[in-house]
Amino acid sequence: MSDVRAMLDKMNISQAGHLPVVAEFCRRIGLADAVNTAVPTEMAVDVGTVVQFMVLDTLSGRSPLYRLERFAESVDTGLLLGREIPAVAFNDTTLGRTLDAIYAAGTEQLFSQVAFRAARTFPLDMDMHHVHFDTTSVNVWGDYALCTNEEDQLQVTNGHSKDYRPDLKQFLVKMLCVHHNIPIVGGCESGNASDKTINNAVLTNLSKYMAKHGLGEGAFVYVADSAMVTPNNLEALGDNLFITRLPFNYKEAERVVLDAVREGKWTEVETKASSSGSQTVASHTVTSHKAAKYRVCDMTVTVAEKRCRAVVVHSDAHDKRRQKKLERRLAESREKAKVMLTKAGKVEYFCREDAEAAAEKLHNEKSLYHSCHCRVEEKVTYARGRPPKNGERKVAKVRYILTGEVVERSDEVARIREASGCFVLLTNTPTKGKMAHSPTDVLVAYKEQQGIERNFGFLKDPLIVNDIFLKRPDRIEVLGFILLTSLLVWNLMEHVMRQYLKRTDSTIPGWDRKPTQTPTSFMMTTKFKEVLLAEVGGEWQFTVPLTSEQRQYVQALGLTEDLLLGKAKPQTTRYQKLRRENL
Repeated sequence: MSDVRAMLDKMNISQAGHLPVVAEFCRRIGLADAVNTAVPTEMAVDVGTVVQFMVLDTLSGRSPLYRLERFAESVDTGLLLGREIPAVAFNDTTLGRTLDAIYAAGTEQLFSQVAFRAARTFPLDMDMHHVHFDTTSVNVWGDYALCTNEEDQLQVTNGHSKDYRPDLKQFLVKMLCVHHNIPIVGGCESGNASDKTINNAVLTNLSKYMAKHGLGEGAFVYVADSAMVTPNNLEALGDNLFITRLPFNYKEAERVVLDAVREGKWTEVETKASSSGSQTVASHTVTSHKAAKYRVCDMTVTVAEKRCRAVVVHSDAHDKRRQKKLERRLAESREKAKVMLTKAGKVEYFCREDAEAAAEKLHNEKSLYHSCHCRVEEKVTYARGRPPKNGERKVAKVRYILTGEVVERSDEVARIREASGCFVLLTNTPTKGKMAHSPTDVLVAYKEQQGIERNFGFLKDPLIVNDIFLKRPDRIEVLGFILLTSLLVWNLMEHVMRQYLKRTDSTIPGWDRKPTQTPTSFMMTTKFKEVLLAEVGGEWQFTVPLTSEQRQYVQALGLTEDLLLGKAKPQTTRYQKLRRENL
């Protein structure tokens, strides 16, 4: 019994969960080295190690940056960080100095360097030919009195809230992603900044960003929402290719939709819903809650004196706002026709020919979507006095009036209803050559913008980000860097798993152990929830051997149990060998 007690006293048991996987991915992209190269300090714990630990904390499900010292007490820093670091080393002073050092070095530049390393580390099959850009707002509570009006400082203030909370102050997070949702450029912007202005700043440096990844102008397509469509932004694009949504405040959008509906030269897009909540559009899988049916039509428009392709897309999942607007217009048209019919019915005509002429004129006048179907009726007025007992009543006069009903112009309403289910994608992608995009390809590329929307869900998830507790704008900006770096690691894990399953044409147990080819990082974390580590004499072991299901996930992640336990050095993958040969 004493021998068992002695053995237990030498053993250090800690909760591991999925954190060894996250730590290994941080090592694979060289996170700590990239940060230390850009932010050299003489701190006892280097900035790169602190950043990696904050990423681990963020992806553990706790509130990031909050009581980091307590988090250090609950995990094995020796395994996760490569060296044993006492929990007290992650005190508020260390954390504050780290945040200040990162801010001084430049958060956007630092994230770009980290993401560049990650893109060069992972598989060559990562799609770099479509880059997606978008922004979102992050709400905060409080006055934020430390936020001044200095131009070069992040402004936490009121602005257009994408969460429909105009009463709260906010700041914006922007990101440029490849392969649907892997960020390569990102940072924070002031809460009152305009998406159009932010787009312009990104477009100005877009060619420089992509040149780092070996892609010149015309070798990739910039995909963004309708805020991109301004004369200045179209000018800033230069020779770069783009896909965006043309807003209906441009008259060309309404015109090209009506032309497409009138011509009726639609091409059906093959779609198929899956049980996982995704939708296959033209053999590409995109996230969708409902399998909408699409038709596309290739047209041309002129915007800001530039001739561009306009892909008109009809979806049976109609835009609710446009549908409400249409219903209002139909009601107004119906009411106008009723007023016309009522007014015409009060006029009396002396002869039938005049009444019939008026009926024809009224029918031709018609409102926007309704017409008056009239008929002529006699209005007989009898003479005054008691009618005779035997005989007919004496007619004093005969007049002619119009009666009828308001009829919907079915052809016109059907056309306008079809038009209300349309939106327009603006693009300058060619129809021939290496970067050719068919109308269906343009739609698929734009729908992949949903990947970046998923990123915003991650950034706003209360399990990842609880109430922002930092009050200094510079430190909030660094918090944005930590969150973006965490998102990068999170999405890389998902990407690697899916590419492995696609390459091997295999599946993995998903929710309720149902086989899937589209696992998520969150799904992976649930599989490792109960994993514990035991450390004895500087070596680590799982307290219970990994299950078959857990081993499948380890394999899909391109890892081994020895790597997770710090017993082996990462092996050069087939993709890294190919990349070195290409370089």
